[in-house]
Amino acid sequence: MPTTPPARPGLYHQIPNILTILRVVFAGGFFLALSFYRFPETGVFWGNIAVALFVIAAATDAFDGALARKWDVVSTFGRIMDPFCDKVLVLGAFVYLSGGRFMVKEWFDEDRLLTMASGVYPWMVVVILARELFVTSIRGVAESQGVAFGSKSSGKLKMILQSIAIPVVLFLVVNWPPVDYDWNFWLCNSLMWITIAMTIWSGIPYLFGIRTIMVEMKPNSAD
Repeated sequence: MPTTPPARPGLYHQIPNILTILRVVFAGGFFLALSFYRFPETGVFWGNIAVALFVIAAATDAFDGALARKWDVVSTFGRIMDPFCDKVLVLGAFVYLSGGRFMVKEWFDEDRLLTMASGVYPWMVVVILARELFVTSIRGVAESQGVAFGSKSSGKLKMILQSIAIPVVLFLVVNWPPVDYDWNFWLCNSLMWITIAMTIWSGIPYLFGIRTIMVEMKPNSAD
């Protein structure tokens, strides 16, 4: 008796993948909008457009995964592109926030040192990038050996905090320049230091994950 082939997913089942791709599109719009902004007064309108685009892009991250699980259409494409799109959006945002468009002279420093209105400094971007490369490397080795190595809860919390801190800081910097509002300078710097601390903390469980990989790989090494 012939078996009925499994039903092909409907068009609406492609919505999670479409949302994932849209995240890259919105990320591109976010970067473009920020290209018209320069702290503190040039392109304030575009700075706020960038905030809106980032929020929309980050929202697609919540919806695409939820829909894929609800409809049971988790795909290889989604598993590859979802984290890739996340990295493009978040890492790109931190690169822009640590760039020259947000650099100002410290108004209280007689030596004319420079600081970042956004509270994001180049070394912070290095830390964030190093964490992502470290985790990606461990996951790649684990999965190549057939060892399950899913996302940790700390990593998800890190992503949530980053996705909140970036638009909040950008909105504050664009609309209440820290050079005019001391409270905003300390608030933006505090938010970014907390974000960096969370980023570092979220990478610690993966250090212990290395030992798990080594233990689970031992039987394979003996074959």
